[in-house]
Amino acid sequence: MAATAPEIDRSTAIPGTTDKNGQLKLSVIWSFTLSRVAFSIMGVMFGVYLMKYATDVLLIAPATMGILIAAARLWDGVTDPLVGYLSDRTRSRIGRRRVWLYASALPMAIGIIMIWSPPGDLSGFWLIAWMAFALLVYETASTAYLIPHAALGMELTPKYHERTRLFGYAHMIGFLGTIIGMGTLQLMTMADDKRSFAFDLAVVAAIIVFLAVMITTRFLPERSDYQGRGNQSILRSVLDVFKNRHARLLLIVFAIETYGMASIMTLTPYLVAYVFPLEAYLVAVMMTYALPQVIFTPFWMWLARRVGKQRAWTGALMLSAIPFISFFFLSEPGWIFWVLTFLVGFLAGCGAIAQPAIQADVIDYDELITGDRKEGAYLAVWNLIRKSSASLCALITGLVLQYSGFEPNQVQSEETVDAIRAIFGLLPAACYIIGGLLFSRFSFNEAEHAAARATIEARSSA
Repeated sequence: MAATAPEIDRSTAIPGTTDKNGQLKLSVIWSFTLSRVAFSIMGVMFGVYLMKYATDVLLIAPATMGILIAAARLWDGVTDPLVGYLSDRTRSRIGRRRVWLYASALPMAIGIIMIWSPPGDLSGFWLIAWMAFALLVYETASTAYLIPHAALGMELTPKYHERTRLFGYAHMIGFLGTIIGMGTLQLMTMADDKRSFAFDLAVVAAIIVFLAVMITTRFLPERSDYQGRGNQSILRSVLDVFKNRHARLLLIVFAIETYGMASIMTLTPYLVAYVFPLEAYLVAVMMTYALPQVIFTPFWMWLARRVGKQRAWTGALMLSAIPFISFFFLSEPGWIFWVLTFLVGFLAGCGAIAQPAIQADVIDYDELITGDRKEGAYLAVWNLIRKSSASLCALITGLVLQYSGFEPNQVQSEETVDAIRAIFGLLPAACYIIGGLLFSRFSFNEAEHAAARATIEARSSA
């Protein structure tokens, strides 16, 4: 095992960040989460409407747009590990993570404007080239922000249940951005001139994201004793993630669940427009999905403490298959449609808080084995898996729509409607069942984590 830095107490959170009960102060949680509120606003638009905006407004072929999104994710295969490795190795007077956050703010703002407001006189090859470059700019800049920011969150506390509390509160606070994003989506669907509205939206969103990153980063605490503690080799950093037996299983399950989540975001606009006559209620549908995630966050936090994060998430994964299968066989958008949408959101709320908390625990196991603190490398691989699963969903959606005879803004054929039903319902259901079965084998529980932390702390004090 690699030697660790001496005279470092890793058993506690960053000095000044906890209250008298040893819990993270709400001010720290707000500082960590507020910038993600800004991201959630455009996250709704990216996840729910970008594909439909490109096909129905910009008139880019579905398969072409799917390929563009997939290509952007391939580029992430280069930038994600690089940013993760470099942020782990960075030494700066303002912290190894925060320096990256500051640097990413302006390029992200530029990328948002480019994606949503391509010049009106562009068409054909040049429009596709513009969108490809815009996605490249935004994805690169967002990687430079999201990986160091998430890594910093993993470092805020070493406590098993406090991590669940941190990401539970962060999930609830981040919902403020989702609400604003839903409202924005409603305005977009109602706009007569969607291109003009998209331009105004992009400018406002770019300013909000830039200011949110710059301001919140100023107040984010960061551990000075973790600076430069990544592995010296980028290849070794990435390989260590896959050598970690707990991380390998978590990665597979995460990829499977992410595909299911991406199918909801990508396909819901098509489902309510071309399968069920509910396009005017798109935002209501998305709110019915999103609201229970937040309302029942305290329940999932309680259940995770009661039965363990792994058991709670495994159960939620398995149960998620039921509403998705039901969607496939649903013929009319009556009250059952809304109940199923609510159930999908309720069950998705568990993974939203359990998954990042378990990630942090698994990174502690890596420190036990290697002596490094390389949250950036781990988050890079996880981020790449997330983007790859989402891009695979976009690619499959684009190909299925195009080759099933999809025609934008027209009544669809029975073949196209059945195709949308299948890739929205049956494919995600299979993902959740497989993910649940696999994750039932995950064994790094509270007792094992406590033993790992005790060894790490004893080694540090020695």
